[in-house]
Amino acid sequence: MPSPALYGALSALLLTALPALPPAPAHDAPPSEARGTLLAARRAAAEGIAFESCPAAERLPPSVVCGTVRVPLDYADPDGPRIPLTVSRVRASGPAAGRQGALLFNPGGPGASSTYFPLAAELPEWRRISAAYDLVGYAPRGVGRSAPVSCQDPADRVTGPTPAPSRPSEVYKRERIARAKTYAEGCARRTGPALRHYHSLNNVRDLEVVRAALGEPRLTYLGGSYGTYIGGLYATLFPHRVRRMVLDAPVDPSPDRIWYRNNLAQSEAFERRWADFRTWVAKHDAVYGLGGTARAVGVRYERVRAELAARPAGGRVGPGQLHASMLDTGYDDRFWPLRAGALAAYLKGDPKPLIAQAAPPEAKEAAGTTEAPGTTEAPGPDPGNGRAVYTAVECNDAPWPEEFAVWDRDNSRLAERAPFETWDNAWTNLPCAYWKAPRQRPLDVRTGPGTLPPVLILAAERDAATPYAGALELQRRLSGSALVTERDAGTHGIAGGPNACVNGYLERYLLTGAVPAAEKGPEMTPVRRASCAPHPEPDPVSLDGRAVKTPAV
Repeated sequence: MPSPALYGALSALLLTALPALPPAPAHDAPPSEARGTLLAARRAAAEGIAFESCPAAERLPPSVVCGTVRVPLDYADPDGPRIPLTVSRVRASGPAAGRQGALLFNPGGPGASSTYFPLAAELPEWRRISAAYDLVGYAPRGVGRSAPVSCQDPADRVTGPTPAPSRPSEVYKRERIARAKTYAEGCARRTGPALRHYHSLNNVRDLEVVRAALGEPRLTYLGGSYGTYIGGLYATLFPHRVRRMVLDAPVDPSPDRIWYRNNLAQSEAFERRWADFRTWVAKHDAVYGLGGTARAVGVRYERVRAELAARPAGGRVGPGQLHASMLDTGYDDRFWPLRAGALAAYLKGDPKPLIAQAAPPEAKEAAGTTEAPGTTEAPGPDPGNGRAVYTAVECNDAPWPEEFAVWDRDNSRLAERAPFETWDNAWTNLPCAYWKAPRQRPLDVRTGPGTLPPVLILAAERDAATPYAGALELQRRLSGSALVTERDAGTHGIAGGPNACVNGYLERYLLTGAVPAAEKGPEMTPVRRASCAPHPEPDPVSLDGRAVKTPAV
């Protein structure tokens, strides 16, 4: 699952039902860890990064070079064990006189790598930015080849077919509790004592060390999704090191939302985005034949779920695999034609598109199909690495309810009005109830006036994974920051995407530092805000694979 965030305000009943979480500490890091970070950054600045051809495992072209930065496993012990972080880079393509330094990207997760980011230099939307900046990606601690975290043997992964009940039985709940306990125990056993050091505060310290290793006196940073939380923490701990910072699709950084409450709020937000998808499919009923209303589309979707429960497609795609693939519709509307087409084809007797988009890799190979764009699991010796890092970071970051009765109460109530993602999200995070490592206390992300340069925040108004209320909260906490909103759109992450208006603000900021001018806010206080019209909805795709142009209404 991607990084969670707050969507609007949950009902008073739900909020009051949530467990009390311990308060966050003051901004300052423990003195030993602050000193350790300073020492590690000085060491990295002296060592630099020896860039050379990227290992074959990164699957990057020769234009991209890779290197390694070694960071302390434990910043309280900077002379103790160090772990390697993989860094990738493409040099700025423009004249040396116009070079503005390195732009470092964290795509979120937790558990995602950005070593592919230098490839953005070839995209038209990034040409002017990549002329002025080295584009730098990296694999955060635990990810890929960066001291990887593992929680289970790949052979033990459940690959399908699996159920996905929106109203689980007591028997099914007990089964998922057992699986969550086993997974948490596997994280502790396979990663060992090092597990406690995989958390967001150490990710932020790593970012400071990578900055120093790159030879940059100040950080220019682009964070997406969970990467915005890293950015907010960095701005709080190292405001004097911020040059420019773009935070795209922000999570709500409020300490009492990290991460249990944010996950509940994300599940509520997905219900609205699922309705957006079904409404779009219904509008193109002439193409897909899935129903002329959102409700009718939902009925046909439930029919597919029921048929897959009785007879899994390709022997591997059951309701769980179907539902996991449909969750992609909440993240990016470019998935809408793919998923609608797969449902339509299945109901017409052709399961291959559905298998291609939803089955585990080994099932796709056996069925002679290819993977659809947007596969979330990274290839490699441990395809579960992304989930392992996600779990380690979120479980380590903050207190979680330790009684399943709390999870059961809160998610049962929420599922009554938001059944689409609620229980799937709960099962993903349930290992945190049985976590073996010590918990961090979330830092209070906050900066005062004049503490750091203006930060640019980008957000889509209908984003479900990191809903819009989180962007408003982040802007409130980062004094002087500016917010650009893509109205009536819900794709998760909008920097460098299909909206030219959003990209204009992004490019202008990174090249000149300019942000939208201040205007009067709701309480007559000046706020820096601007908005863009939504990007066009995707074109539907007919069952023969061709785009269908529909007349404008």
